[in-house]
Amino acid sequence: MLYHIETEERTAGGHSGTVYALVRRDIGSRVELWPGRGFNCLRWTVGGHDLLYAAPDWTNTPLPTRSGVPILFPFPNRIRNGTFTSGGRTYQLPKNDSAHANGIHGFAPRNPWRVFGYGADVRGAWVHADFQISADAPEADDLWPGDGMLSVVCRLAPDRLRVELRVRNMADVPFPFGVGLHPYFRLPGADADVSNYILHAPARAVWPLVDSLPTGEKVPVPDDLNWNRPRAIGGMQLDTLYGDLGAIREEDGGLLLRAELGHREQPGRLEVWTTADFRESVLFVPVHRKAVCLEPYTCATDAANLQARGIDAGWRALPPGGQWAGAVEFRWNPAE
Repeated sequence: MLYHIETEERTAGGHSGTVYALVRRDIGSRVELWPGRGFNCLRWTVGGHDLLYAAPDWTNTPLPTRSGVPILFPFPNRIRNGTFTSGGRTYQLPKNDSAHANGIHGFAPRNPWRVFGYGADVRGAWVHADFQISADAPEADDLWPGDGMLSVVCRLAPDRLRVELRVRNMADVPFPFGVGLHPYFRLPGADADVSNYILHAPARAVWPLVDSLPTGEKVPVPDDLNWNRPRAIGGMQLDTLYGDLGAIREEDGGLLLRAELGHREQPGRLEVWTTADFRESVLFVPVHRKAVCLEPYTCATDAANLQARGIDAGWRALPPGGQWAGAVEFRWNPAE
């Protein structure tokens, strides 16, 4: 069989757990998934090239949202003051962003997930894992309305990594949520930083931020933040929330090509495809400048509070028994 699954007990941050590797050796493709660490896809290799950044000290200090592909749920990015209201009740989240001022990135990346299946055939390999707030983050049970489950299937194919997501309301009250991915992309080569990376990510609007939180207005993209045409990142320190996203290309299967990342001098192009519900994105260059984050979100930062102000921010609420599904696909084109 072309594809197979390998499992190994690994330790990070003093805690051991099973790591799943999806492998196709003849073409040098491999995905490494850590269910015990938020089901993080820590490594993705195509043609022998590592396409994700992992912090050098991961095994000692596995910070949940600083490496690989963290999964952000039940909200991506920040909630102002860690506070929001739902169903007439006010909820207070931990203020766990770097400023200790806001809630950030939800519960899913900080807790173990449960694996419910895996397999491989001639077309690819996959692992399915679930995260349910009441079962997998019981300390958060009173921090969020109702109860929701996020089911994720990660699939490896020759040139791509596909992430299929399904959210289900497991309670008898509405379940509010947003979801996002936070991939740290690193292109092949020996670059000291990402200055020579070429970014193409069309959008018609940005959400202006004050202290990393949107003011509530959307404005046309200013020239210095405009990636509607490919250009080098240079020395920019990006951390920008985009809305009214464009699509470079669309496929019959419903996926939209939202962003491309290439190199000024080296061949190869990384592509981010999503279903239409991923309507916002964050473009982020970390301070260490060894990666570029092209983050697809279903909603804006602080969407719970923006929506309460009557602003369309993409915040969703599933009725009892309700479901939502979406997908994100990362592809590597080695020839361009």
